[in-house]
Amino acid sequence: MGKIDPESAPSGHGTRYPAPYDVPCRDRRWRKLGDAAGLTAFGVNLVTLDPGVWSSQRHWHSHEDEFVWVLEGELVLVTDAGEQVMRAGDCAGFKAGVRDGHHLQNRSDQPARFLVVGNRDDADHGEYPDIDMQFLPGRVSGPGGYARKNGDPF
Repeated sequence: MGKIDPESAPSGHGTRYPAPYDVPCRDRRWRKLGDAAGLTAFGVNLVTLDPGVWSSQRHWHSHEDEFVWVLEGELVLVTDAGEQVMRAGDCAGFKAGVRDGHHLQNRSDQPARFLVVGNRDDADHGEYPDIDMQFLPGRVSGPGGYARKNGDPF
């Protein structure tokens, strides 16, 4: 494909999480750089978090590796091990199948941007350790992609 203009890449904002779990993620924004390049084996997203916004609820993936690289600003990485401040140039990775819930929070007073890269696997599922929610295989983007941990749909 060649050079990609991030500003013309497909974009999105908000979250598909059911209430009340959507609140801290409602204002996240992203550009689908991998889609703009026609990639199908893995995704690359440029994510912007304004002050107070979270990347997601804390979660882990069964079948998808995930890598994040902070480009601008300051974020707090929250994992099972605790919290770490991440600044431009810092990166982290999360191996598929490791039940280490993770997410990023912007607790600063400035916007922050990061790249997130992950493989795409329709068998992927996972849980959110801090809340009563799981995501189901191949259905996160469609209706009913989230359920309570006992399997009841939202």
